[in-house]
Amino acid sequence: MPGLPRLPFDRPDVLEISPGFGELRSRAPITKVTTAMGDEAWLVTGYAEIRQVFGDDRFGRSHPDPPSAARLSNNALLGGPTGDYATERSVHTRMRRLLSPAFSARRMRSLSDRVGALTGRLLDRLAEQGPPADLHAGLSLPLPIQVICELLGVPYEDRDRFRAMAEAMTDLRHPERSAAAQVEMNTYTYEIVKAKRDHPAEDVYSDLANAALPEDDVARIAGGLLFAGHETTVNQIDYGVLLFLRNPAQRDALRSDPSLLDGAVEEIMRVASPSEHGLVRYAHEDVELAGVRIRAGELVMLSTPAANRDERVYPDPDSFDIRRRDPQPHVGFGHGPHHCLGASLARVELRAVFGSLFARFPTLALAVPYEELRAHTDRLAGGFDTLPVMW
Repeated sequence: MPGLPRLPFDRPDVLEISPGFGELRSRAPITKVTTAMGDEAWLVTGYAEIRQVFGDDRFGRSHPDPPSAARLSNNALLGGPTGDYATERSVHTRMRRLLSPAFSARRMRSLSDRVGALTGRLLDRLAEQGPPADLHAGLSLPLPIQVICELLGVPYEDRDRFRAMAEAMTDLRHPERSAAAQVEMNTYTYEIVKAKRDHPAEDVYSDLANAALPEDDVARIAGGLLFAGHETTVNQIDYGVLLFLRNPAQRDALRSDPSLLDGAVEEIMRVASPSEHGLVRYAHEDVELAGVRIRAGELVMLSTPAANRDERVYPDPDSFDIRRRDPQPHVGFGHGPHHCLGASLARVELRAVFGSLFARFPTLALAVPYEELRAHTDRLAGGFDTLPVMW
């Protein structure tokens, strides 16, 4: 579409978001863009505006005519409409009612000792192996995988199998590959859920086993929980480590004052942006928002990384500052009825990592020049394959 900015924008630094988002927000918090698929979409970059969309039930993930819907990307998982237009809201409500107790902040806090022990064991293994080491393979990847396996009731020995599915699901270049991997993930997890009906345990899949939901929805929810329950946290750990290594004064402040840990975790979630793909929403009716009229059926892209760096809300928004005073809650976990169910779990894992990593390895540093790090641009979730470190 001539005249419209086209996604994805250039991103010259893996720790910074594309300047194009801020440039567009300086004109208007909601602007028209062209997606990578050549479709028109409304891009939301403003903090207040993105919270409005999250909380407005006139926006959803589904579309009344999926084949004709505008798409953000080629990805089968999150590039276009998902769910059934007629039942999306009721299924979402029932799902949250079913799963919220399992992911409550209180229940997640009760896991903190277990997560801390797992983190300590992984750090011990890194220390035994000695530098240089791959922090991604030694800590960022195995910790969230083991935690989510225990929480959901997935066999840990299957980790290589479902990790391969998860990576294929994020493919932005080959829609057939991402679609096939999503079907495979849903089928794999649904078989585990079905087995829980006869052999229940103290895990989330046992709760899901007898849910009053259609089988297709149960399979989709089970697959989504396993995928989202580890993929995003893996990247947040990697990016959090990088943020501290690139801002040594912040690392030293955390080491000398452990009371800064909670603020550090929230600042990681605000600043770290492994992916700029954005979240897909469709207007289910005409909506007036921030001075623009969004028509029913139109695609809306929610850029949470851009909203988390809105200068109208955060002073010096691009700086990583774990001492921010009275910061507004970030939207890295969404907002309102679409606040991420796994937010408390992610916080427990990030606290375990950043509450111990630099105390254990005070001289931790990158083992390669920062400029040589290459993040994935062909995957939905972005991130790294390796994070070489030394100490």
